[in-house]
Order: sequence, then C-alpha cells, then structure tokens
Amino acid sequence: MKLSTCGLGLVLLGACGGHDAGDEPSTIPIDPIQGEAVFVVNGGDNSITAIDGSADEVIGTIELLGVEYPHHIYASPDRETLLIAVPGSDLSEGHSGGHGGGGHEGSIGGAVLALDARTGALRAARRLDAPNHNAIFSPDGTSVWTSQIATPGEVLVLDTTTLATRTTIAVGDAPAEVTFAPSGDAFVANTGSDDVTIVDPTTASVIATATVGDAPVGAWPGTDGRMYVDNEAGKSLSVIDPTSRTVVATFTLGFTPALAAIAPNGELWVTDTENGKLVFLDAASGARLGDLATAAGAHAFAFSRDGAKAYVTNQLAGTVSVIDLATRMLTKTIAVGSKPNGIVVR
Repeated sequence: MKLSTCGLGLVLLGACGGHDAGDEPSTIPIDPIQGEAVFVVNGGDNSITAIDGSADEVIGTIELLGVEYPHHIYASPDRETLLIAVPGSDLSEGHSGGHGGGGHEGSIGGAVLALDARTGALRAARRLDAPNHNAIFSPDGTSVWTSQIATPGEVLVLDTTTLATRTTIAVGDAPAEVTFAPSGDAFVANTGSDDVTIVDPTTASVIATATVGDAPVGAWPGTDGRMYVDNEAGKSLSVIDPTSRTVVATFTLGFTPALAAIAPNGELWVTDTENGKLVFLDAASGARLGDLATAAGAHAFAFSRDGAKAYVTNQLAGTVSVIDLATRMLTKTIAVGSKPNGIVVR
C-alpha cells in the first residue's frame, strides 16, 4: 500500500484489481457550492450532478475519472465529505441476479472515493478486491464502512482519512448495502443468503442475523426506529425491530422495490422501479395509501433539510423528480446524467 498524488486529489492505492497506475481515480471538481445542495450519482457516465436545493436547478457536474459505474453516495455527519461507492458494474437493471449468482465476483473490484462536499475535489480513493454497493460513515463519523460483494461476504471498516482497512467483519453471502439503525447498530443486507447481519459498531462484532425475504438489497433506517429491508426478488419489505433484532412484519408489495424510508409526514415511501413510481404505505400496517408516477426506473430518493420536498432519481429516464410533500405532487423534473441512482442532500 502506498500514498501518491494523482490527478486532482490524494489517492490511496491498494487491492487494485488489475488497474494500471494511469487509471487511478481522480475528479474534475466544480466551483464551491454555497447552501443546501442535492448530489446525484450518474452511473452511466461516471459523474455527479449538483443541484441547488433552493432553485432546484443544476449548478454543476463533477466528473469522476478512472472509475466505472459509481453507485451510491453518502455524506459525513458534518456534511463536509461525500463518499462514493464504485462497484464497477451496471446495477441499473437489478441486483439480485448478479449478487446472488456471483456475477460480480469475477469483476475488476470496487472502489471508495472521498470527495470534498463543496467542490467534489478528491480527498482520497481506495481500490478494493471485490465490488461494493455503498460506503457510509459510522454515525459518529470516526470510520467508513463498505461491503465486499463475494461469497462468503465481508464488511470493511476503513480509516476516514486514508481509507486504509482497520477491521474486516465476516457477514453473509454477497452483502450489498451497509446502513446504520437509529439505535447505532450496523445493518448489512446479504443478497445472496437472504438475511441481514447486525453488527455492534463499537466492537465490530456480529450480534445477530435476521432472516428476511428473497434477495435483500438494503436495510433502510426509518425515523420510527425500525429498519425496512427491500427484498428485490421477493418483491416485499421485511421490517426489523432494532431492539429485538428480529423481523416483526413483512409487507407484500407485488413490485420490485429499490428503497424505502419514512417520510417527514410519517408515511412509508417505497420506490417501484418496475413501474416508475413512488408508492405510499401506512408504516404500521403496510396498507397502500396511494402512488405517484415519477419516471422510468424510479430508484433512490432523499428529503430536503426542511422536510418540504423529496427528490427521486429515475435511472432509465436520466432525470430527478421533485415532489412536494404536502400535496404528494410532482412539481419539477430535472435532467441529470445517464442512469442516475444514489442521491444525498447536503
């Protein structure tokens, strides 16, 4: 492992997976952003679209060099750093086939990029042995967690500055998204073994494993304290109580979910990626309250800081839908890059 200066940022090289030195990750940053901003990862053209959170207009595009198919994005607790996961393969048409069948395991490996949250300038990057689905800061901001999509699977706990590995945790098969419950525990959705590994972040030890539906992709934290697991092949949501660490409900959807979250109005929102919709559910019973068409390939969504708006990425349409929460109405459609997926509000 060595440190070197590359492109427009500091790059940590390790587990390069066959990449040449000239292929090291770098970025083409933008002018500093002031105020609230929405960042959208465009997996099809290796870029990040920055949207002004007040005007809902594109204000810049950060180019990602030396990587292919960036996927999800998270901000640090202080909103100063953005983490990008780069699995290196196109996940826009679903996860379960590749994850469960080991389709990603023979690829060139994944990567983690850490960017300045105002300009997109590269702060650090790390190549990984296997593809990863996301990279996320621990709630206290002292470590970075990312999965290794392999069988058996692993989660890597990384240093926040260098992205060097501090700890490796054995989890289930083909782990996808790593998230944190409001209680603080880490939840790892294992797409290949149809379960969720729950980890104590203080000791980095596995404390429970919850069996869920077919091909879980993420355990999404709800503001009600519960975790909502989207079972992609099973077309359902498994609800986990973080206190008992057990599944307490299963909601049958009848469509392929991409992400689930409790909206500021208390409803459970789920993206229907097959039909390009947002679906609104009662969080207690799973009863369907309504839906809203956004655009083809509805995927991830995020809420504005004041809870008045939602932003939905539409992978197949290359757009972001802006939703007014009070009326549940589409107010604007913003053209972004190719195959937008991950999204975060800073």
